[in-house]
Amino acid sequence: MNLKELNSNWINEFPQPMMIAGPCSAESESQMLETARRIRESGAPVPVFRAGIWKPRTKPNGFEGVGVIGLNWLKKVKEEYGFKTATEVANAHHVFAALEADVDVLWIGARSTVNPFTVQEIAMALRGVDKPVFVKNPVNPDLALWIGALERLLGQGITKLGAIHRGFSTYQKTKYRNNPNWQIALDFKSQFPNIPMLIDPSHICGNRTGLADITQEGLNVGYQGAIIESHCSPDEAWSDASQQITPEVLADLISNLKIRTTEMAGFEDEMGRHRTLISDIDFQLIELLSQRMKVSEKIGKLKKENDIAIFQPERWKVITEYARQKAGETGMSQEFMEKLFKAIHEESIEVQNNIMIDR
Repeated sequence: MNLKELNSNWINEFPQPMMIAGPCSAESESQMLETARRIRESGAPVPVFRAGIWKPRTKPNGFEGVGVIGLNWLKKVKEEYGFKTATEVANAHHVFAALEADVDVLWIGARSTVNPFTVQEIAMALRGVDKPVFVKNPVNPDLALWIGALERLLGQGITKLGAIHRGFSTYQKTKYRNNPNWQIALDFKSQFPNIPMLIDPSHICGNRTGLADITQEGLNVGYQGAIIESHCSPDEAWSDASQQITPEVLADLISNLKIRTTEMAGFEDEMGRHRTLISDIDFQLIELLSQRMKVSEKIGKLKKENDIAIFQPERWKVITEYARQKAGETGMSQEFMEKLFKAIHEESIEVQNNIMIDR
């Protein structure tokens, strides 16, 4: 069996769309139980309660999870409020402990997905397990690594597989903690439409702003659910406080999501993919233009320091020739490319002019 032959019917064991929610990290028994109670009392349609038991961090000496004791708190959440439970596993020890605690859903995190040795260790520890296992995209935009991780799990007989789109790391500062880079996630979904995909807006946004929009966008392109961080006191959370929301806000967010009808699903999937890709490209264009203008500012400062004229006719000739060349290579209108580059050049001149006159 290969990934394309997998049956995804297992996800129908959960209410649709499949919502997973709970704190980034388990901190105490009272924190876990209060969060679970309030999610249940809010009426939010959340069948699976999540919590990080082990928290691999970028730097040492920070909070890295409470460890095995937190699994007892997850069991208590299940017993008292009836949730299925979920947590991240990053090595064989985590797997064995989570299975012993009867955790219902497991996921492999982005830092683990990037390492085939780690994924293989986890897969072998999970051999033959009949539980849903999700794989988050790797931190770097590498589709092959993501696919390879799922193939390693399937190779060990794990068939209830899913993927989580949590965004990709970038050295550039943007409004996202992790750039969604929808193209890669949608390429995955296009190749494996049978593998359920969840959106992780908490890690994409890195803050509370935009959570609803990113979640909706995921549903618009055919994702089967979301994994959202919710905490009884978000501002006091021990990890990722800025991206967690209260159970009541979570309930409101979910209630305002537009769920696609079956009859429109095919059309909306196709239209949603195209629109999302356009939005993603537009975002990247804006970010690149912003970076270009910052470089223009530096050039303006150099020109000012050395008493060099802002407008350089030879440079403008190079730019216009480059625009014509790229138009021919890409099959786009030469007139459009010239207009575009002219507008960019004019804005660059304006930026440099502001530097010259100290605006």
